[in-house]
Amino acid sequence: MVDKNKITEKNKNSLEKKEAIKTSEPSKTSITSSEKNNLSKEEIKTNENKSKNIDEKKVNQENEQSKKKVLTVSKSKESSIKSKENNNSSSEQIKTKKNTSSSESLIEKEDQNEFVEKLVSINRVAKVVKGGRRFSFAALVVVGDGNGMVGHGKGKAKEVPEAIRKATDIAKNNMIRVPLRQGRTLHHDIHGRFDSGKVYLRSAPSGTGVIAGGPMRSVFEALGIQDIVAKSVGTSNPHNMVRATFQALKSASSPKIIASRRGLKVNDITKRRKIGSGIENAKN
Repeated sequence: MVDKNKITEKNKNSLEKKEAIKTSEPSKTSITSSEKNNLSKEEIKTNENKSKNIDEKKVNQENEQSKKKVLTVSKSKESSIKSKENNNSSSEQIKTKKNTSSSESLIEKEDQNEFVEKLVSINRVAKVVKGGRRFSFAALVVVGDGNGMVGHGKGKAKEVPEAIRKATDIAKNNMIRVPLRQGRTLHHDIHGRFDSGKVYLRSAPSGTGVIAGGPMRSVFEALGIQDIVAKSVGTSNPHNMVRATFQALKSASSPKIIASRRGLKVNDITKRRKIGSGIENAKN
């Protein structure tokens, strides 16, 4: 009997424990549900915070991208402006170069056009050497500006153009100034001589023209004389005639030079000239 009572008491105790466990289970479930609710709220908050952070990051990234785009656009604009400036500067440099080159070419053309070049004579000459003869060309050129400046030169070369170029260069370096009366004739009569060549040059009134022949005419045309009477006596060699003409032109002078040489005024000399011309007209 004792044992049965013990068994029943044990059963009762076990039943009570089971009931207590059963009663305790709903509380546990309630606790877990509340905890779950709290956890869900915290998760929602964290998710919201995460979403906010993500949105902020996206916004920041977009702002950075927009800033980068603005910077790239500004850099591209600056580069384009710089390229335009460089292009403008290069174009200006090209223009200035073109202008300078065109101005230089114009100056060269003007220099070329300023001088009147006259080819007086060209001859074929030979040099005798041990193996035979060496032929070349000799050119005589007269150069002038048509306003009182004139020069002559002689050049030799194996080809005609080279000989003419040498002669013109020498003539430009050996130019002399000749005083002219009213820019058309000589102030007085002159004469010159070189070896067997003799020339006489006389001033002439307007409308006379250039009365001269051969090499002398080319000298007067290059000098700019419009009225003159010239006579060559002696040899007809063009070299001697040209040199004799230059010797005569070197002896030419103007009333200013004579007045300064004699210590007089220019009017005194011009008056004597007028008186002399009046006497000659009366005789005629």
